[in-house]
Amino acid sequence: MKYLLSVFLGAASYGILSTIVVLAYGKGYELGEVVGSQLLTGFVLAWGLALFMKWRGKQKARVSAGKHNAVTGAVTKLTWKHRLLLMAAGTPTAITGLLYYESLRYIPASLAIILLFQFTWIGVLIQAISHRKRPNGIMFFTIAVLLGGTLLAAGIMEQGTGKFNVTGVILGLLSAVSYSLFILFSGKAVPSVHPAYRSAWMISGGMLLVFILFPPLFLFNGLIWGELLLFGFLLGMFGAFIPPVLFAIGVPHIGEGMAGILGASELPVAVLLSAFVLNEHVSMLQWAGVTIVLLGIALPELKKWRRLSVRQ
Repeated sequence: MKYLLSVFLGAASYGILSTIVVLAYGKGYELGEVVGSQLLTGFVLAWGLALFMKWRGKQKARVSAGKHNAVTGAVTKLTWKHRLLLMAAGTPTAITGLLYYESLRYIPASLAIILLFQFTWIGVLIQAISHRKRPNGIMFFTIAVLLGGTLLAAGIMEQGTGKFNVTGVILGLLSAVSYSLFILFSGKAVPSVHPAYRSAWMISGGMLLVFILFPPLFLFNGLIWGELLLFGFLLGMFGAFIPPVLFAIGVPHIGEGMAGILGASELPVAVLLSAFVLNEHVSMLQWAGVTIVLLGIALPELKKWRRLSVRQ
């Protein structure tokens, strides 16, 4: 149960981000300042954890009379080629943040998170193209359910498409593509390295990219010592630090399939906060759409469970 709860809370943490970003925009902060302060906080926290793990590994090694801990072993094997690979694998998550947070300027947070969740079928499409393998019947059915639920959850069935900002919708969909690429690359980038070090180097790569695109002037003009520090800390804590740590704890014990289902907790959390904190209108029909999207995400895993139960 603690591993299930770990993954659930990790995903729910992601659902908090859109509300914090909208509140930061309300205070007049810009995209580069919001994302930059988030990744800077994540960078400090991630490297703090990595150094702590290294110190703990050395302590254990001394106690065990020279036996090398798995963490210290991972560090010695980490070449600069590995570091650069991990930094490159971390850039899609920074791009996702930039696209997703920018979409919040044009469309409601409740719609932005629904568009981001299109990564569920976009990822399937990318894998099918890269492996030149056609998705099976259950996957086609799942995609149809997801798209149908999205139409309801986005409010298109009630309002039509005329009220939606095209720029915001395109940015939201591009964030889904970028997030799909992040999932694809992050799973293949030096998986033998300890999660603490993988996260630290990936966040480093994302932060470097953002600082190149948006020079961190907030570090020198005094903005960082205002409310931006609070927003950056919250975004870094709930977006760049807590989820990777909780996923690293829980996913190996519950499997990727169950993690995918529990990972969908981000969606209702984001919509709930949009409704109650940002006062965005979310109709019953839209909630029905959110429910259908969640069911669509769970369908492939439920199909597996059914097959296993029949065999047993």
